Amino acid sequence: MQIFKNSVILITGANRGIGKSLVKALLNNGAKKVYATCRDLNGMPEFNDSRVIPLELDITNDDQVALCAVAAPDTEILINNAGGVNPGNILEGNPIGMDKDMKVNYFGTIKMMRAFVPVLKKNTPAKIINIVSIAAYSPLPSIAGYAASKAALFSATQSVRIELAKEGITVHAINPGAIDTDMNKGSDWDMPHPDSIATKILAGVSEGQLDMIPDEMGQGMYNAWKEEPSKLSQIFSDLYHGKNER
Repeated sequence: MQIFKNSVILITGANRGIGKSLVKALLNNGAKKVYATCRDLNGMPEFNDSRVIPLELDITNDDQVALCAVAAPDTEILINNAGGVNPGNILEGNPIGMDKDMKVNYFGTIKMMRAFVPVLKKNTPAKIINIVSIAAYSPLPSIAGYAASKAALFSATQSVRIELAKEGITVHAINPGAIDTDMNKGSDWDMPHPDSIATKILAGVSEGQLDMIPDEMGQGMYNAWKEEPSKLSQIFSDLYHGKNER
């Protein structure tokens, strides 16, 4: 994982889950500096490493995003990990929750890319790593707004990859399945720990993988979709209606 050694990285949503695990993995792999951001620094864990620079950041806030880009002008790798999920289906779900999913997961990440591309262009070779979700492929009726926002983000990631292809900035899309984080608290699925997923993400990016699914559950879902999209739809139809019947 030599590409991360002596690199300067900024991670959004670094206070928990995959973001927190990525900070630890980067430190273990010789990162020079890690800008660790979250909305409330009171919730930032103690990494006990002088290479970690905490920054307060709400990615939906234009002013904070702009200030963050100024505060981290040496960023070489941008990891867009911050995200949120609100429950609800398309027909009956709260539109406010759906709107929030789109503002955070889609537009918030776009704000970050727009703000940091000028920074990254000055620090090439550079990378953008977007933590998307297997939900980009999966019709999840119980979190329909989240799934739609991640599908939109996956599409945007592919687009910006093409835009930046000749700018010395490589763009990666990471599509994990269900991971054992606060977002999936209460689930009875057998989920991997985010520490192992963070290590796999760094390894995959180091190997040059542009589109990556770092866990077995996500890979199984993707393989079903790749064989025939309706097969994945049927999997989630069975889960959704089976749950409602209990």
